[in-house]
Amino acid sequence: MLAGFAALAVAESVSALVRPEASPIIAVGGAAIDRTPPAVKDWAIRHFGTDDKLVLQLGILVVLALVACALGVLAVRRCRAGALGVLLFGVIGGTAALTRPDSTSWTDALPSVTGALCGALLLYALVGRLSTTRPAPSAPDSRPDRDDPVTAHGATAPATVPGESGWDRRGFIVTATAAAAASAGAGALGRSLNGARGQDAVASRANLVLPAVASPAAPIPKGAQLRVPGVSPFVTANADFYRVDTALVVPKVDATAWRLRIHGRGVTRPMTLTFDDLLRRELIERDITLTCVSNEVGGPYVGNARWIGARLADLLAECGVRTPSGGGPADQLVARSVDGMTIGSPVEDVMDGRDALLAVGMNGRPLPFEHGFPVRMLVPGLYGYVSACKWIKDIELTTFDAYDPYWVKRKWASRAPIKTQSRIDTPKPFARPRAGTVMVAGVAWAQHRGIDKVEVRIDDGRWQEADLAAEDTVDTWRQWSFPWQATRGGHTLTVRATDRTGHVQTDRRTRTIPDGADGRHSVVVTVD
Repeated sequence: MLAGFAALAVAESVSALVRPEASPIIAVGGAAIDRTPPAVKDWAIRHFGTDDKLVLQLGILVVLALVACALGVLAVRRCRAGALGVLLFGVIGGTAALTRPDSTSWTDALPSVTGALCGALLLYALVGRLSTTRPAPSAPDSRPDRDDPVTAHGATAPATVPGESGWDRRGFIVTATAAAAASAGAGALGRSLNGARGQDAVASRANLVLPAVASPAAPIPKGAQLRVPGVSPFVTANADFYRVDTALVVPKVDATAWRLRIHGRGVTRPMTLTFDDLLRRELIERDITLTCVSNEVGGPYVGNARWIGARLADLLAECGVRTPSGGGPADQLVARSVDGMTIGSPVEDVMDGRDALLAVGMNGRPLPFEHGFPVRMLVPGLYGYVSACKWIKDIELTTFDAYDPYWVKRKWASRAPIKTQSRIDTPKPFARPRAGTVMVAGVAWAQHRGIDKVEVRIDDGRWQEADLAAEDTVDTWRQWSFPWQATRGGHTLTVRATDRTGHVQTDRRTRTIPDGADGRHSVVVTVD
């Protein structure tokens, strides 16, 4: 355990000299995420929510602790074999770091390899303290000592065995204590240095003043937010906005060093933008609701915010890009993040007139780091995994036949418009309201189509139309309410929505894989 702790602590310190993402826990965790079957990932998000990454890292530490114990037992019997086992884990960590999508140098292997080497040497030293041989004591004088009352009467001193095996208790404790203290110091130093690496990015965000927008969003209609306790706020606060991604370490990108390259098929005028270049463009402000494809029916991974950014379609047009319907050779736009994530969006959707953005602001403030600072992409009406690239650095025009982005390689659909959905926010499942008028309320969404109607059913009764809150835009969710005359006993409340195309939310439940969950949300309550 001490050797394993030392290995991780040294690796953390070395990663501060290379890059935080090269830390073995992060590298192995990222590799585990990449190789996790979609069904398992879906299960993790469903049960652990946004804490899934913390659970993964804790799981890795538990596994490493168990392996460390096993190697320790082996090392007591075969010291070299135990040390070689530690080195093997260093090779695994180094390989994981080198095979990450964002790895660009062999130095990414250094933290794991260096840490494993230190851990192996410490294990060898500690085991040595456990297997030292005590020198045999000198043989006692066989002649009686007249001054000794025992030997004077012919008794003999206790015999000792030459070369008796023992262990250096004091040496072991001193070595172990020193190793633990040094490891703790190395780990703390590594954490501190890794934190300091992002200070330029933190400063660039703190100093950023978002420019005035050329096209501000219209004021939110007064009736868009219902005065019903328990219903989700119409605008989701930045701190409450859902976060689902694969980044174990949130990238901290310095806005002053940020660049975006646009290139690929049909790009007649390739472009590289700086952050200042983007801010000098005509910026627009829009209310847009985002939804994660991992959102179960009635789930929490949906949120609405006011975004500020530049129109992506305008940028593409300046680069000479045409839609497939307009004769362009590319039908897929592949966005790449600084952490190696790739997200593919249909060119036709990005350039069909909807407010596809390269966003720099969220709810009046610069983007939070967790949500993509300095720049992220978003396309109304498409699930995040095919549109919402955070920490974007590259846009390549290609075709769906030529390239499969990250999630498509893992059996998710290449095209994924957001499905018409609705959710009951209040009353909560298993609530116990009193008989009488009970306000049933929630939200419904069908981005880029709009919500036309919401209906509620009590048990197996008829569908009854709910009251809709005022609509902001077709790209935002819409609140609804229904005054239910509740009677005593157990009841099942179900909701369904109809969008502006006339599509009615289906009652057939499907999983989130491969293109989003479908079905109607219901809650069970008991009326007292």
